[in-house]
Amino acid sequence: MSKKGPLLIVLGIRPDVIRASLILRQLRAELGQDVVFAWSGQHYSDNLKDIFFRQLDVAPPDIELGGSGDGDAETVAAIIAALAPVLRDLQPEATVFLGDTNTVMGSIACASLNVPIVHIEGCMRSYDWRMPEEKYRTVIDHLADVIYAYFPEYREQGIVEGLDPERIIVVDNPIVDVLEQYFLSGKIRLPAADLVALLASVAVTDGDFLVMTAHRRENVETPTPLQQIFDLAGEAGMPVVFPASYRTQKNIATFGLSVPVNVRLIDPIGYTELLELIVHSAGVLTDSGTVVEEAAVLGIPTVQMRRSTERPQVYDCGGSVKFDPGLASTVEQRGSVLRSLAARRDLSWTHGLGDGKASERIATDLIARYRAGTFRGHTPDPARRPIDRAFGLGHGDLGRADT
Repeated sequence: MSKKGPLLIVLGIRPDVIRASLILRQLRAELGQDVVFAWSGQHYSDNLKDIFFRQLDVAPPDIELGGSGDGDAETVAAIIAALAPVLRDLQPEATVFLGDTNTVMGSIACASLNVPIVHIEGCMRSYDWRMPEEKYRTVIDHLADVIYAYFPEYREQGIVEGLDPERIIVVDNPIVDVLEQYFLSGKIRLPAADLVALLASVAVTDGDFLVMTAHRRENVETPTPLQQIFDLAGEAGMPVVFPASYRTQKNIATFGLSVPVNVRLIDPIGYTELLELIVHSAGVLTDSGTVVEEAAVLGIPTVQMRRSTERPQVYDCGGSVKFDPGLASTVEQRGSVLRSLAARRDLSWTHGLGDGKASERIATDLIARYRAGTFRGHTPDPARRPIDRAFGLGHGDLGRADT
């Protein structure tokens, strides 16, 4: 390892692995041991973590932080506490986070130790302050020295919020690259016999079922929205395959909810298996930001089960319809949503999520910054200090002992 500190990458959930897989590959290829990959521990079971490393050919993490907890506050606290000594030991040139989960709150440890912060997937906003993710993505964006935003509209959102435009770089969405290079290329497609076995294992026929995912707190932590989701799925008129997280399965049992007879509730599955189910389905019911984008790229219609979204592009391209589980719905309203989903099966659209080069753009810029030592984005600028201008103070005059 060189005399300078490494570039530290901190990830924590399976969508992180998916989006960062190609970025990690290029960083490791060009920087070698000057890249250190740490896993926060937010997702820790094999089918929520390790199987994704294997299927996407991502070398395991160098460091396991073990930052899990019984709730969001406990998990965030554990990640911060576990990351701080790693930062002191490694003295990284910068620490890279992705997304809007508990894991990105590890950026607070970086900020406390004055380690430069990079945020991939910056400036997304749902403008729904109920969502913990909205708070997390706002916090890290305002701490970050470098922000990679997927689209110009995201960059504009950040600028309106007061972020320095020079710190925001538009790169497109890396999910397009991942799907093109891994799945659409055939690299991780299932052999025909394995696909037949997968469909048989959930008792569905090719093209005659829906896929469902639901994990967001507002949807699965209280019984009413989860029941609304089951009501929608139960009226689909075809089987619905539901790979449910263990937390969701626990809540279903705790709330005493009945799973509709047409819903095949199964444990979480690998990335390859999930994508195969999606492309062979008649549509997807989901509250996942990653899944709704993947389906848009793959040309599969979705119902986005959210009150608000930071990913409106899936509506813009015509690939998705909205259903809010937080609002009471009637049979007629649910039927309208399902009919709208069905109508989209015969449509084609341009997803508009990127050109397949986002990962390369991000990795190339990170490598250049690492070699040049140009991660620091927060620099003293008296012109950006309104109080200085108002009181005629020079930079650094605030806090003088004689004031």
